[in-house]
Amino acid sequence: MAKVMSVSDAVKAYIKDGSTVTFGGFVGSAHPEEVSLTIENEFLETGHPANLTLLYCAGMGDSKDKGLNHLGHEGLVSKIIGGHWGLVPKLQKLALENKVAAYNLPQGVISQLYRDIAAGKPGVITHVGLKTFIDPRLEGGKINQKAKDAGDIVEVINIRGQEKLFYHALPIDVAVIHATYADEHGNCTMEREGVTLDALSIAQATKNSGGKVIVQVENVVQFGSLDTRLVKIPGILVDAIVIAKPENHMQTFEVAYNPAYSGEIRVPVDALAPLPMDVRKVIARRAAMELVPNAIVNLGLGMPECISAVAAEEGVSDTMVLTAESGVIGGVPAGGLSFGVTANAECVVDQSYQFDFYDGGGLDVAFLGLAEMDGDGNVNVSKFGTKLPGCGGFINITQCAKKVVFCGTFTAGGLKEDFRDGKVEIVQEGRGHKLVEKVQQITFSGEYAREMGQKVYYITERAVFELTEEGVALIEIAPGVDLQKDVLDQMDFKPVIGDVKLMDARLFNEEKMGLTL
Repeated sequence: MAKVMSVSDAVKAYIKDGSTVTFGGFVGSAHPEEVSLTIENEFLETGHPANLTLLYCAGMGDSKDKGLNHLGHEGLVSKIIGGHWGLVPKLQKLALENKVAAYNLPQGVISQLYRDIAAGKPGVITHVGLKTFIDPRLEGGKINQKAKDAGDIVEVINIRGQEKLFYHALPIDVAVIHATYADEHGNCTMEREGVTLDALSIAQATKNSGGKVIVQVENVVQFGSLDTRLVKIPGILVDAIVIAKPENHMQTFEVAYNPAYSGEIRVPVDALAPLPMDVRKVIARRAAMELVPNAIVNLGLGMPECISAVAAEEGVSDTMVLTAESGVIGGVPAGGLSFGVTANAECVVDQSYQFDFYDGGGLDVAFLGLAEMDGDGNVNVSKFGTKLPGCGGFINITQCAKKVVFCGTFTAGGLKEDFRDGKVEIVQEGRGHKLVEKVQQITFSGEYAREMGQKVYYITERAVFELTEEGVALIEIAPGVDLQKDVLDQMDFKPVIGDVKLMDARLFNEEKMGLTL
């Protein structure tokens, strides 16, 4: 029982000023909330630990106070390397005010980096991030001036005549992980979790760096009572076990425990209610037309989530397998602060292995949001003025899928439209242009996509564009829409215009489309 200690004792014993600390978790799933909360309380009371370097993969937070927001205090952290920043506004604030050296790297790269650190390798070598803002010839993933002053953590290298990005490994002093049960020797299981993420890789990377591993669990059980096949983190890697309060050890930030998320039961799933006839449904319908039979699919947050409802309504949902970058395959994906887990999943793999599959081209189709695009086919979802969502898994997914479909409204802010009789009527135009002359940050590179011969489409409610060798081409326009007034005048670049077809009139009617793949 020597490894079992109070959370306060574990934090004081192992997390020292200047430590490099990494956390497990994905949005609200499998985050060690008890430990991150205790770190915050210790700092506010004593001023220690201070000047931490924080390394994390997926975003962990509730957009308010939970998760890594507990570390959002000036002086507590001095350097942050993160994959997704959208759920951690307190860390965003430190970065945007130049209070810390802040970097944004692809989520999948950080996930894979843990394994390379564990193996004693110098870092990750990959094509992921080339010609995006991660590329050091653009921004090098640096968010602010302090990061620029601190130097590069990614570089361009050439291997056998091909350009690659090399992401530098770094030693990890402390890992903080969420698991289900631990025995007295520190062997930990994750059978009541919805995802396994990078728990094993993080522990191995930290231990082989000479660091310490803290695991937050629901309870401690007798040595020998755990099914060895369920042990995810062997006790040889664990230095401290802390038992969390139930309110700080939820399955997700929304759900205390749902056995369907951990595969212990399967729940009957009623047919999804049809979406109301609005702009989201129109876009989702047109996007669903890009599905192929038996497709392996990734659906992004927001507008793309509607595609599964359209597929169900049209009776074609059984022709695709939904996946998420957290490692879930099949089933019914959860949303909100439970995003990343799935009810009735067919399989759950570690996050790094899911990204291996993605990076190698395993996705047939990826549907992602369209926040901002330009005439070169570049898309930005990672930075908008003082808003810093970050790239998350977006770069891994969009650079590597066989087909990428970006989905979003044509304009933003106050847009009102009516859909009837197979036509679109624009009642009130949006205040802001989303099709701009130049995106604020390149999260998806049109140039790289053209070089790779990738199929890329940009779907809105009134027009569809395709990325071609000549640039972004307008290929479809909605019935009832005026080409000049409603399309060209609402863009800041001129698209390639050739043989423009009318969008399918069935998209704009209440009744089912009769979609077939």
